[in-house]
Amino acid sequence: MPNPGKKHKTACPIAFALDTFGDRWTLLIIRDLMLKGNETYGEFLDSGEGIATNILADRLKDLEATGILLKTRDPENHRRYIYSLTEKGCELAPIMLEMIRWSAKYDPDTIVGKKMVKRIEKDREGFVAEIKARFTAR
Repeated sequence: MPNPGKKHKTACPIAFALDTFGDRWTLLIIRDLMLKGNETYGEFLDSGEGIATNILADRLKDLEATGILLKTRDPENHRRYIYSLTEKGCELAPIMLEMIRWSAKYDPDTIVGKKMVKRIEKDREGFVAEIKARFTAR
């Protein structure tokens, strides 16, 4: 689970990254925002992964506290919030795409299509720019 206030025993960048976004649910929330277009609590809850409501609420809170997500009121429904990636969150796009490419190579049961893998391999920078543009245009 991310721990935004945690002080590290070492200055290891891998430990820092894992402490910030390195658990299953956090990465799946980022994936859903970045690649599936999910942006509300209900959409994350219904993403098919089976996340518990308390874990989802906790991870969204942590991602907001670490500056990876921005939480704003939905202008069309003031009882609901919209989540979006910040610039810091968008900078995770290359990592997420590389994880997809790696998993497609080594997981025989992956649901990732060959078209997406080819896009990552041939135009990774363009794909990253497209993701970033979706969130900076808001």
